[in-house]
Amino acid sequence: MAKTFVSHNNILSNLGFDSETVVENISKGKSGLGKFDDASLLPEPFCASMISSEVIKSEFNKIGDPSKYMKLEQMLILSLKKVIDASKIPLNEKVGLIISTTKGNINVLEKGNNFLESRAYLSELGKTIQLFFGFKNEAIVLSNACVSGVLAISVAKRFISEGKYDHVFITSGDLVTKFILSGFNSFQALSAEPCKPYDKNRTGINLGEVAASVLITSEEKNLPKEAVAILGDATCNDANHISGPSRTGEGLFRSVKSALKEANLGASQIDYISAHGTATPFNDEMEAIAFNRLGMENVPLNSLKGYFGHTLGASGLLETIVGMHFMEKNILFSSKGFSDLGVSKKITIIKNNTPKNLQIFLKTASGFGGCNTAVIFGKINN
Repeated sequence: MAKTFVSHNNILSNLGFDSETVVENISKGKSGLGKFDDASLLPEPFCASMISSEVIKSEFNKIGDPSKYMKLEQMLILSLKKVIDASKIPLNEKVGLIISTTKGNINVLEKGNNFLESRAYLSELGKTIQLFFGFKNEAIVLSNACVSGVLAISVAKRFISEGKYDHVFITSGDLVTKFILSGFNSFQALSAEPCKPYDKNRTGINLGEVAASVLITSEEKNLPKEAVAILGDATCNDANHISGPSRTGEGLFRSVKSALKEANLGASQIDYISAHGTATPFNDEMEAIAFNRLGMENVPLNSLKGYFGHTLGASGLLETIVGMHFMEKNILFSSKGFSDLGVSKKITIIKNNTPKNLQIFLKTASGFGGCNTAVIFGKINN
């Protein structure tokens, strides 16, 4: 099987419009979460991470006409362009494109929108991004709830391994919209305060919007210093409930176990876990149970939701990129919002930024419908 690498990358968020700035702000403990009181989105106040549409338009105006593209499209294009430019790879027939999202342009269905309702189709989103850059191959749109971002890495790896593509670009994003806010609010899951993953005083989830992009490649040349190798991956579905995870963590347990087997690694060889950590009781408890079943209760772990909120289909890719930069810097970054353990099983939450020699990290994600994805990444010692 050909080696595959996660190479050039970009994060576009309200903590910065490039990965380096975002990671620097995280290292300083800055959060993108803020409180909003906007009755046009939700009747009651909520806490979220959002990017100004005007700032996005101003930035997009440098490369195209913002009036022709919706906010999410502008964000994805801006993020992906930086990765394509850095890669210097010609977009020929051996280059693929994956777009990962949960709801895409769902806001086109809201009143007062000037775009055609057909823009809500995910296939239209794929076509828009493909045509902007001139990709030769049709975009693959991957929408599998909140594992979409990290699952896209697994799919890209498989395309490269089977020889269909030499390189695959991934761009991932979701917005904080009226539709999404109302959905999570109906679960009584939203918090009006900054989220506290795994903490006994957590009050619920925050939502966030970002665009994140990476290059998955089989070539070792022109790799950035934070690039990582994909050592193993797996996806399992516990089929427990449309929105609730398995109470035993079965799907997450099996996906991590399978990823470890492919990577030929034991649980003790993982230096760090970038977990899902949504700050909801069912998710946090399920993860704690699964990591204990795997013998990973002592592996340092964090959730990045306290910095970005839950960015849905982008979260797995966003958090992979941040994890790559953590590993390059050999620093464990704190799990913002955490103070006192609020799950029944022991897990080792990172409370403070801590230097540590990092060689291998595990990224996990879980989503509605019972989906669970695990990917193991290794440092490239050039």
